[in-house]
Amino acid sequence: MLSICIALSSTSMFCFIRYMRNEMYLSILMDRASGGPLLVGSPRGGTSIETVAKTNPELIFTEPIDIDVGMTTDAAERMATHIGLEEGSDSHAKAVKLIINIYDMFLGCDCTQVEVNPLAETPEGDVVVCDAKVNFDDNAEFRQKSIFERRDFSQEDPREVEASKYDLNYIALNGNIGCMVNGAGLAMSTMDIIQLKGGSPANFLDVGGGANEKQVQKAFELLNSDDKVQAILVNIFGGIMRCDVIANGIINAAQEIGIKKPLVIRLQGTNVDQAKKLIEGCGFRMILAEDLEDAAEKAVGVAEIVKQAQKIQVGLKFEGLGL
Repeated sequence: MLSICIALSSTSMFCFIRYMRNEMYLSILMDRASGGPLLVGSPRGGTSIETVAKTNPELIFTEPIDIDVGMTTDAAERMATHIGLEEGSDSHAKAVKLIINIYDMFLGCDCTQVEVNPLAETPEGDVVVCDAKVNFDDNAEFRQKSIFERRDFSQEDPREVEASKYDLNYIALNGNIGCMVNGAGLAMSTMDIIQLKGGSPANFLDVGGGANEKQVQKAFELLNSDDKVQAILVNIFGGIMRCDVIANGIINAAQEIGIKKPLVIRLQGTNVDQAKKLIEGCGFRMILAEDLEDAAEKAVGVAEIVKQAQKIQVGLKFEGLGL
């Protein structure tokens, strides 16, 4: 038996009860390996699919979809069989139709993922979507306005909402070292080396290659206002992004809101000498690093100092950002 609840708004919900014979898993997502949509299914639904993939990988079935051809009946029939529905049964036929409809929605609504877990078979032979998660491509907002107008910001992290207003890619994590980086790949590398040096990143924050001073200032404000952040690491490789723009953004933020956290900066690339002169003459003391490894070591080290001081309830005072 399963109680199915449908949220009508942030304050109201509609629920009803269905009896289930089987719980299955079904999803469509974009797959880099196949270069297009991937249909994923399992007869083991109603639980974490990651756990199933780890403990019973033989129960995970995939069907790459040629985006020029679309979802074929043959592919949908194979997946309906793989997830445990008997060929020739009403429930099998209904699942085939459902799979094709989900793919049409995936394509027509510019989805990046549609995940149904569990997909249930009832004793009467019905196939019911009991719970689903749908992600949409932000870049398609201009043609999916009716969908994006339903976005409920009260259900999201307010920091991520605020970052999105400035076209910043921000994801909150559970660590204590705030990161501001340009480029997703460099951001991932920065988080990895922080972990390698014994620290833990508090966020993923990519300001992008064409950020202006206002965006940089907002990014710094987000990190500076996070109570979990005990040190901030700025790692910029100036290709398209100019290092002096980053420096000016940080300095502007420092002048407007002050700097509450120790700040480690590693700059390299376009206008790096100008950026360093701006930092040296700004009146705030910031910790400069020569390379990423040096920056990570300094960020982890100063964060640990702050952490231990807070643990024994000893106050710390930083003059600017000097130690």
